Amino acid sequence: MTTPNPQNDQFDINETGYKTSYTAIRKARRFAVQGLYEWLMTDYRFANESRDLLGGNEPYTIVARTRADNAMHTVHLGYYHELMRQIPDKTGELIVEISRYLDRSFEKLDTIEKAILLIGAYELKHSLHIPYKVVLDEAMQLNTHFGATDAHKFINAILDRYAKDVRELEYGPIKLRKKPKKKVNNKKGG
Repeated sequence: MTTPNPQNDQFDINETGYKTSYTAIRKARRFAVQGLYEWLMTDYRFANESRDLLGGNEPYTIVARTRADNAMHTVHLGYYHELMRQIPDKTGELIVEISRYLDRSFEKLDTIEKAILLIGAYELKHSLHIPYKVVLDEAMQLNTHFGATDAHKFINAILDRYAKDVRELEYGPIKLRKKPKKKVNNKKGG
């Protein structure tokens, strides 16, 4: 048996065939919103209501069906798989953390809002390489594409407050920076 990397060279994601552009990552988020929506509507809900209904629509099944049914050659598949594997595993933890900032129960939210909030919360907490402002902007883009008309205000407010806690080191200095004052020209014209 030969090892695929006998020299122990550093792994380069660009050599895997995965698209790694920002557009490919954005598309991965879009497919993840759709997959999480489906999971939240079926398997997750059934797990909470009745255990005998559970099964058949697990995240890995949704991923396999999505990959079979869609041309995903322009999607960052690694990131899509990460979101669809990690978010369902961490849903309970993320819901508890997000719920502190909600004015109503998480269960009362629209399913698309739930999916977008879960992706945003996951990225804020576990994808520290993505600046928090990018996470907020991407959540707004997802809502523009899938969500209700004014839901972006709600999603932005919740994720911004969540970012303040989980990205304190990044969030604090940005919010404390003062904008430079404009110089006022007091010369009298004559």
